[in-house]
Amino acid sequence: MAKTQKAPWKRPNPRKRAAKPSKHLSPAKKSAAKARAKRAGRPYPNLVDNMRMAAKKTKKSAKKAGKKSAKKTTKKSSAKKARKARKRSASSAKKSARKRSEKDPHGGLTAAGRKAFARRDGAHLKPGVTRKASEMSPSDMRRKGSWAVRFYGRAKLPPLVDAKGRPTRHALSAHAWGEPVPKTEAAARRIAAKGERLLQRYHRIREKAAR
Repeated sequence: MAKTQKAPWKRPNPRKRAAKPSKHLSPAKKSAAKARAKRAGRPYPNLVDNMRMAAKKTKKSAKKAGKKSAKKTTKKSSAKKARKARKRSASSAKKSARKRSEKDPHGGLTAAGRKAFARRDGAHLKPGVTRKASEMSPSDMRRKGSWAVRFYGRAKLPPLVDAKGRPTRHALSAHAWGEPVPKTEAAARRIAAKGERLLQRYHRIREKAAR
């Protein structure tokens, strides 16, 4: 069976019990309590009228509470945006650092870079051939010759130096294959010519082996 609540006038004052000072109604709320009593046919407000008016929020306090709530929401939203921005920045920095670690600053890819390409594209990249021509296997000749012709034998070469005169990544790839980094078109064409000679040598060896 539900426990019935005591009437307000039979319950102890909660503010006294909490050792808090009593709050008095404002003049506007007193007038509102009197008007409420008059509508109910009472000559003066009773405890219930006063309690109702005390609990009722004025437009001013409601507006103030609304502003406070909006300010709190804005603060939370700003903090959330700041956290997201920090997270994006950290993620971007991490991605950039990873990309830098995949590229050899002297040219070509690092071991980590070759592994990354294998994961992303399924490519089986190998380090460039840097040994002398006399020490190369037929496979080395084919690989280096093919690289040299593809990179530096094309009709129109990409830029070999940037605006500050520094070698581009295209030019630096020569270092990964044991060749001097070309800064002029003539130097790049010399590497391409060397590549053609290596391919010719490779084909001669293959023809001889096939006989």
